[in-house]
Amino acid sequence: MQGSRGRDLLVEVPPGTVVCDVGTEELVADLTEREQRILVARGGRGGRGNAAFATSTNQSPRLAEKGLPGQERWLRLELKLLADVGVVGVPNAGKSTLLSVVSAARPKIADYPFTTLHPNLGVVSLDDYTSFVLADIPGLIKGAHQGAGLGDKFLRHVERTRLLIHLLDGSSPHPLADLEQVNRELALFNEQLGAKPQIVVLNKMDLADARDRWPRVRDALGARGQEVMSISGITGEGVRELMARVAQMLAELPEPERAKPIKVFRPRPRDADREFTLTRRGEAWLVQGQGIERVAAQTDWRYHEALERFQRILDRWGISQALVEAGVAEGDTVYVGDLELIWQPFGEV
Repeated sequence: MQGSRGRDLLVEVPPGTVVCDVGTEELVADLTEREQRILVARGGRGGRGNAAFATSTNQSPRLAEKGLPGQERWLRLELKLLADVGVVGVPNAGKSTLLSVVSAARPKIADYPFTTLHPNLGVVSLDDYTSFVLADIPGLIKGAHQGAGLGDKFLRHVERTRLLIHLLDGSSPHPLADLEQVNRELALFNEQLGAKPQIVVLNKMDLADARDRWPRVRDALGARGQEVMSISGITGEGVRELMARVAQMLAELPEPERAKPIKVFRPRPRDADREFTLTRRGEAWLVQGQGIERVAAQTDWRYHEALERFQRILDRWGISQALVEAGVAEGDTVYVGDLELIWQPFGEV
């Protein structure tokens, strides 16, 4: 508001926010960088004061324009975490424990399922030159892609990752079945998730049951050509080797392609503002066109000179002639946007 002194309305969102148009489902922006901005709605065009209409022969015109309302649209904002690697698995597989061991992140950890209610991020630093961002994704259960266990809220955060660590619970009686279940949910939510590179890791090797299951898991997955490792998040066994392998795979993977936003505002040809359509509705006439409707909305009808200016625009743009040729009669109602006019003879409204 307040003309050139008016300030833009800025809505701050965290990096990783995806902006979509609710009506069209089109992508408006994928905000992945700090300080990145996108214009999603323009303010209304301001009206001009009487000084803008002054001429050498009419230095104090009684004529002014009203401003136009700003653009309105409904947008959906969705946060997708920016992480290089996602840790997925069934509840209580030890994902949060692993994150706390390899990074400075301190997620809440306890010995029962569904401890993690929100994804957690941590930075893994192997040396002065090698680091990556690791995301702990809350446990996924059967039906997660449809929302079971809030799975649909969590799975979108995996979409940006380049690599997955699929953590298996070594204390589970059926770790291979757990693997198939989680992979199925990933693919059902998004086919590209199911195709992401994975390192399968059997956790809790500090437990006797996990050590007993390890040969069966290693041989079964090795026969499929699936890379598999074993660790203990509690004792740290195998954890550094796992992180080194993750860093190596990330270096070999191509950089991800960022989603490209659509053009939010498409420029119109200069003469497009003068385009209009004429429709008859009983004894009334409907004039539609972006340009003429804008002029009608900006015209301040308190001033006689404003009425005369509007009439000149109707004549100059060919709207008056089009009405006459279509058969407009004295007393007919002419609608231009929200404006209602009564047609008078001699082309005066």
